[in-house]
This record gives sequence, C-alpha cells and structure tokens, in this order.
Amino acid sequence: MVMKHCNHHFNVSYTSFLFFYFRTIIANVKGLCLFFTYFDPLLCKVSPSVCILVPIPVFHVCQDVGRMKIELFADVVPKTAENFRKDGVPIGYKGCTFHRVIKDFMIQGGDFVNGDGTGVCSIYRGPFADENFKHKHSAPGLLSMANSGPGTNGCQFFLTCTKCDWLDGKHVVFGKVVDGLLIMRKIENVPTGPNNKPKLPILIAQCGEM
Repeated sequence: MVMKHCNHHFNVSYTSFLFFYFRTIIANVKGLCLFFTYFDPLLCKVSPSVCILVPIPVFHVCQDVGRMKIELFADVVPKTAENFRKDGVPIGYKGCTFHRVIKDFMIQGGDFVNGDGTGVCSIYRGPFADENFKHKHSAPGLLSMANSGPGTNGCQFFLTCTKCDWLDGKHVVFGKVVDGLLIMRKIENVPTGPNNKPKLPILIAQCGEM
C-alpha cells in the first residue's frame, strides 16, 4: 500500500496495489503435477449383471503465466476498493478461477463462493450498492465490479479487454492494471466452451498487497 496525504478536507487517501499470480492448466508442460482419475465408459466390461469401471489416470500440469499488478481507485470509490482489497488479502482470491472469458470484451472472475459466477460475498455481509460511476469503461485493463443488476455487488469482478462504454452507469470501475497487461491478453485468448467458460482452468495462484 502506498500512502499519500490529500489536502482536500484534510483527509488521508491512499492508492492500494494488489497483485495476482496466474496459473493455467496445460498438458505436457513441466511443472506442478495434479493427479485425478475418471471413468471411461468405453472401457466398461459389460456382463448381464455387472459393469466394471476401469479408472484411467490423467495428469494435468500447471504452468505459471505471470503476475498482474492492479491499482485501486480508493480515493474515488473507497468502499468498493476496500472490499476488493480485503478479499484479496491475505488469501481471499487465492485458488479462485476466471470462469468467464470473452475475447475483445472482458475476463471475469472472483467467485470464490461457487466458482461459476453465481456466488455473492462481500466484507459488508452481502451485496452492496453501486458506490458511484465516476470512472468510465474507457480503455482496456480497467477493473470493474460484476453484478446482476443495480446494488448487487459482491466478490466478482472483471477486467475490460477494450473500451466498453455501454457498461458506464451500470458497473462500478474501481481500478486498473498497471503492470501485466500482457497476462490479461493471454487469459483473453484462452479457448472457451459453452457459457464462455475457459477450456483451460485459469487460477489465481497467489495474491497480496504491495
């Protein structure tokens, strides 16, 4: 956290920097191995009374993608910025995924409740109101609150991949990427399936405050 004094009304404002380390799961890459099994129905041996399921071992290997540094607009939207800061410190967003990726639009994550975009959680014990809409979705790399309508902010957020001015007045912009924009581009270009879900899981491997 970097502190700076503000002469206006003698208040103290601050700019908070948080970072994320991203990790995606890619086969045949050296790194941390995760092991699980699944059952292949094609290998079932069928008899009149029993089907024997043969477990097939599958290895997934994690590859570190890099670090993204984010500046929070705590002087303009202090309540929203503080919710994100506390969720990200010390381990709130660790292990969280980006569950929705739309190329040339945005990447969305932060649902550490359900992991699929349905979870809502905040430091204010539930959804909280839109603080203000002073910052606009005017460029790539802006951090904004994901919601399901007015006053439904929680733990989910998204990063803009381009100018998204149609979101102005609907979503609260509360930060921006100051280092690691290339990491965002890598995430943006991950292949996706139904509901814009990434085919390669994108994990926040570590997060914290600088």
